[in-house]
Amino acid sequence: MQGLIGQKIGMTRVFDKDSGQVVPVTVIQTGSNMVHQVKTVEKDGYAAAQLGFGNSSERSVTKPCLGHMKKHGGTTAKVLKEFALDGSEVQAGQTVGVEVFEEVAFVDVTGTSKGRGFAGTVRRHNFQRGRETHGNTNHRAPGSIGACSYPARVFPGQKMAGQYGNAQVTKKRLKLIGVDKESGVLLVHGAVPGRTNGVVFVRKNSGKK
Repeated sequence: MQGLIGQKIGMTRVFDKDSGQVVPVTVIQTGSNMVHQVKTVEKDGYAAAQLGFGNSSERSVTKPCLGHMKKHGGTTAKVLKEFALDGSEVQAGQTVGVEVFEEVAFVDVTGTSKGRGFAGTVRRHNFQRGRETHGNTNHRAPGSIGACSYPARVFPGQKMAGQYGNAQVTKKRLKLIGVDKESGVLLVHGAVPGRTNGVVFVRKNSGKK
């Protein structure tokens, strides 16, 4: 199994066994992910397992999803996500825990970043402020956005003010400090995206940055 679905609980700190230094870590609660469906190469063209996380009432789930979950013998879940299989064999109805990360040093974490609303270029793109000297009124203005008569338009992708945050973000190669089987939590050192109690997808790092 290449990954699990989890929930970002918050932050704490642990002490490094070798150096004794304090290491800030993010606590990710994965618990037990239930396998709702197994994709095979013969039938689907690829090998993967569809995992479910979180309990949900039947009335909170759409009818197509509810029928899909009941078909494969799984309980209603809040989040469904597919993860590639790395040679391990799983079956529908089985639960998978943090033991899949026992011998893993680095992980990739995907989540939805905090939404910060409409923001200007200084906050959104780290633009430099204008001078605060006498006579200057260009303090937080974005500056020129294109030429005049040619090409007579603004190129797509121009850095301007707009929606900031509330987008899918993946942070790669975060150090996995610890795995707690009893509590079903992962301790990750690094910038885990998303708000507290937000859903994140944790995968084994492939070695590529």
